Amino acid sequence: MVEQLQSRTIKQNNQNQKRKIMKVFKDLEFYQTAIGGVGATHTFDNGVTISVQASKFNYSTPRENLPSSDDFFSFEVGMRDIDGNWVTKQFFPNHNDDVIGWQSREDINNLIKKIEQS
Repeated sequence: MVEQLQSRTIKQNNQNQKRKIMKVFKDLEFYQTAIGGVGATHTFDNGVTISVQASKFNYSTPRENLPSSDDFFSFEVGMRDIDGNWVTKQFFPNHNDDVIGWQSREDINNLIKKIEQS
């Protein structure tokens, strides 16, 4: 019984430590998309999901279908809430679209910070 409680406490502490570690661009796990290019998504503890995309169909630099996120200088981003509703405008109040193009790695790092603090 004591061992179970200790094990549970260790797991909870590990989860709490993981939550405190802020994700940054380099932590995103990119995959090749069905339309070409690359994409990554991450859902934060607050339920907001960020989507980061780059391809010839996205607002990215270059606008080409390349195999790695390392091949791009800027990316298209969008955010949705836990119900799948677009919330991008909450983070970009001066924009009137569900996605924002040409975001640098630094821009995305700043956006991640905003999402985590919301």
